[in-house]
Amino acid sequence: MCSFFFVIAEAKRQLIAAGFHLLKENEKWDLQPGGRYFFTRNMSSLVAFAIGKKYSIGNGFHVIAAHTDSPCLKLKPKSASTKSGYLMVNVQTYGGGLWHTWFDRDLSVAGRVILRADDGSFLHRLVKITRPLLRVPTLAIHLNRTVNQDGFKPNLETHLIPLLATKIENATADEKSNVSSSKDVHHQLLLKILSDELSCKIDDIVSVELNICDTQPSCLGGANNEFIFSGRLDNLASSFCGLRALVDSCALPEDLSNENAIRMIALFDNEEVGSDSCQGAGAPTMFEAMRRITECLSHQSAGESDFARAIRHSFLVSADMAHGVHPNFVDKHEEHHRPELQKGLVIKHNANQRYATSGVTSFLFKEVARLNSLPTQDFVVRNDMGCGSTIGPILASGVGIRTVDCGIAQLSMHSVREICGKEDVDIAYKHFKAFYQSFSSIDRKLNVD
Repeated sequence: MCSFFFVIAEAKRQLIAAGFHLLKENEKWDLQPGGRYFFTRNMSSLVAFAIGKKYSIGNGFHVIAAHTDSPCLKLKPKSASTKSGYLMVNVQTYGGGLWHTWFDRDLSVAGRVILRADDGSFLHRLVKITRPLLRVPTLAIHLNRTVNQDGFKPNLETHLIPLLATKIENATADEKSNVSSSKDVHHQLLLKILSDELSCKIDDIVSVELNICDTQPSCLGGANNEFIFSGRLDNLASSFCGLRALVDSCALPEDLSNENAIRMIALFDNEEVGSDSCQGAGAPTMFEAMRRITECLSHQSAGESDFARAIRHSFLVSADMAHGVHPNFVDKHEEHHRPELQKGLVIKHNANQRYATSGVTSFLFKEVARLNSLPTQDFVVRNDMGCGSTIGPILASGVGIRTVDCGIAQLSMHSVREICGKEDVDIAYKHFKAFYQSFSSIDRKLNVD
């Protein structure tokens, strides 16, 4: 997927095709045991859930949470610029990308636009230009002789600006109309390409929210086609596995007949920049939905104790890609915790709570795997290296929900082109599906408090 907007659009399509009912956050909800529902926010985050037919007030939510965003380049509010006879597109860096990998790639744009309709209303439309449109060229080694000794260290403000076209000097009247003036916010040439794709007039485009994307499609690779080569595996692989697991775990009417909990998936935006947004995991979106579901199913205003009991019975799987051991940089991993591709989901641990996994939550999630003959691995970061984090600690600390952090092992994380194992996607899907189907029976066997 070239943009998080397209991720949610595809998730929405799959949920509707599977029989889930679309809800609106600003409308009244009418929920029933056995029902399947979802809503979106900003078209970049989503919450979907299926209510067990044996659900009763105070029972828990079994949740898989992931994020839809990835490091990328986004157009600045005023993106049009001209340098040395080239039309350039000014961009912002989003997240912590390996930005050198964006050089010399065939790039394009994708995202959303707001259109003015003939009746004066405004329309939300997604747009993607599939052909190569932009490129960030590297400087020839003849002009940078020491780059291989000193390292490639581009200035992200001045060196990471994509080329759109050459400035047209001897243009016809029509061509000149597509060339930007100094007052243009975005190049008229770019807007013309967008309007052609959307079958609208340039003047109908009133707002754009676009990111730069790589045009090379995902593919299988390796001698045995055992790898997936793709952009945005972090974290679309987790989002895909979680979504399909929820849909397939309740595809038939009888799938929810003996379920006394609520199965849920939450896909959030803005994890790569801290999650502090209306559509990020830092917002109370998921917990507001949980409270609202509890109130709807109680057919009255749920008491504080009802929601509190539900949270105590709940369990969250924070699914985000994991660092597989790199064969050329083995010493970057702790000696006894080196996750491998094709060896199953990686359970992430950190004593300083950069991950939310505890001994209890790790055991419960591994028990799901054991009962279904699925492999798992463990990861801790070296003591002499910093540790990344996920939405797990954010959500776990929000209302005190039990949480395990896990992910599919991958290489080249945050590159424009990443790698993971084909088998791991299948294993993750099976693990997540088994979690939805069997966690209720496993959880009741363990009494901690």
